[in-house]
Amino acid sequence: DENAIRGNWTRQLDFTLSCIGYAVGLGNLWRFPYLCMRNGGGAFLIPYFIFLFICGLPLFFLELSIGQFSSLSPLSVWKMSPLFKGIGWGMIIVSTIVTVYYNIIITWVLYFLAKSFTNQLPWATCDNWWNTDFCFDRTQNASDFNLTALFNVSEETNLTALASNVLELSAGIHELGGIRWQLLLCLFAAWAIVFLCLCKGVKSSGKVVYLTATAPYLLLTMLLVRGLLLPGAIDGILFYLKPDFNQLLKFKVWGEACLQIFYSLGPAWGGLITMASYNKFNNNCLRDSVIVCCACSGTSFYAGFVIFSVIGYMAHETGLPVSQVITSGPGLAFIAYPEAITKLPISPLWAILFFVMLLFLGLDSQFGTLETVTSGFVDEFPKLLGKWKTTFTGFVCLIEFIIGLVLVTRGGMYIFQILDWYAAAFSVMVIGLLECLVLSWVYGLERLFYDIEMMLGNRPSFIWKVLWGFVTPFILITILVFSSFQMGAPTYGDYEYPSWAVGIGWAVAMCSIIPIPGYMILAICREEGPLLKRVRNLLKPEPDWGPGPANKRAVYKWNPACQIPMKLAPEEDFENCC
Repeated sequence: DENAIRGNWTRQLDFTLSCIGYAVGLGNLWRFPYLCMRNGGGAFLIPYFIFLFICGLPLFFLELSIGQFSSLSPLSVWKMSPLFKGIGWGMIIVSTIVTVYYNIIITWVLYFLAKSFTNQLPWATCDNWWNTDFCFDRTQNASDFNLTALFNVSEETNLTALASNVLELSAGIHELGGIRWQLLLCLFAAWAIVFLCLCKGVKSSGKVVYLTATAPYLLLTMLLVRGLLLPGAIDGILFYLKPDFNQLLKFKVWGEACLQIFYSLGPAWGGLITMASYNKFNNNCLRDSVIVCCACSGTSFYAGFVIFSVIGYMAHETGLPVSQVITSGPGLAFIAYPEAITKLPISPLWAILFFVMLLFLGLDSQFGTLETVTSGFVDEFPKLLGKWKTTFTGFVCLIEFIIGLVLVTRGGMYIFQILDWYAAAFSVMVIGLLECLVLSWVYGLERLFYDIEMMLGNRPSFIWKVLWGFVTPFILITILVFSSFQMGAPTYGDYEYPSWAVGIGWAVAMCSIIPIPGYMILAICREEGPLLKRVRNLLKPEPDWGPGPANKRAVYKWNPACQIPMKLAPEEDFENCC
């Protein structure tokens, strides 16, 4: 390994596949197709790809660059400007919270996957012991139901009955109830799988992704081919693609396109910095950024064909419009699509393939997010944890499993909705904005360009200065304002959360933002000297900042005064500013 202390990816392809697996998650499957359909069909691709290249790709390249240059995780990488180390803590906290509830989705996938190993899918009929008198088959006598009756809470489909049985929801978030043992077993299995894949860090996860990052594309293709052979499939795909250019006049459409780019690529979570930190110093991270961003967006678009071919078939069978069959979020993955699969020949096989695909998509994202947490602490406390990373990874998995027990109670779904609504939605945009501003205007674009040139051998194009310094921060501010106005209180069906639960949600959101000003205050108090001198010293890189490999660090030259605001630094500090 080039970095004898931390190690590197065994092969460059390990990193590329890990990044693709991290970026291509469940949201590509269950959110993008719905957004595309709702916001102008094919016309939605125009704002989507515009924001991909002026916001998503710049942030992706920025994080890969600083991670690869320093060979440090999101916490220690802020040696470049210690005053802002709270941003790194924010990333670690976000990733910690998300790994807790994201594994619950994998838990549900494992449960439905286990239920699929049967001659007849248990949600294919209403003859099961858990069904009530309100159960009906959507594809039988669908004309007897109007839209209100079809989706009324007093009605239940075959699959919602199974989901209700395993969840056994309580009356609300105030009533947690007991633990559902089926989900408990699946949760334990989910964390066991994650630990086994990460026990050797990137050395082990880098091997697993050869299966988990590539198999979903094979499975998607198999599902697409099967879907295209179904009656009504073409109608569903045409509904998905039909452009409505009038939608482009709505600010909301552009806002949702930008939000989808931001959340699907995963900047500001720390995962990209972490994975890039295990690269070799001269790896072409710009090439990797373009490949992964295009793969992520292409997968989202491709998944739309898979989803809408089957949704079109479902609409054909029920006699309902496609718009009344499609839904977004987990409901698409765990209700609508599996329900449509029951009408296919050899339906258990297709259900198994579908849930295996969801499992792989979920695991890949979980690998990168959890590695962010473990590498963050190991890099920050190398003497304490450096030799015990495998043990520490197991400890983190155990602690998060214990915390996750609350999510497999009867009231766990209500808590899941709160975490999913607040944990990352607002805070990661704040973190991403501050990260971009600090790297551009405090650490400095000139110094950043020098670092990248040292790695790649060529100076980046001037367009990156424009994007990092002005365009991308402006877009992040805009979508931050947009999402603030769009962000109401969470709901779950007809259940409305009490005000105290909403307050807890905002407290969760603030957990990753408060450390930013909090660490600033702490760092200033620890520093010695007059206030302005303390701030100036904390804005500069630490003495041991530089390239990860020792041979590269020996030739690294930097001026500690660069990009420090003029009013905080004496004039002589700027005489030889790079």
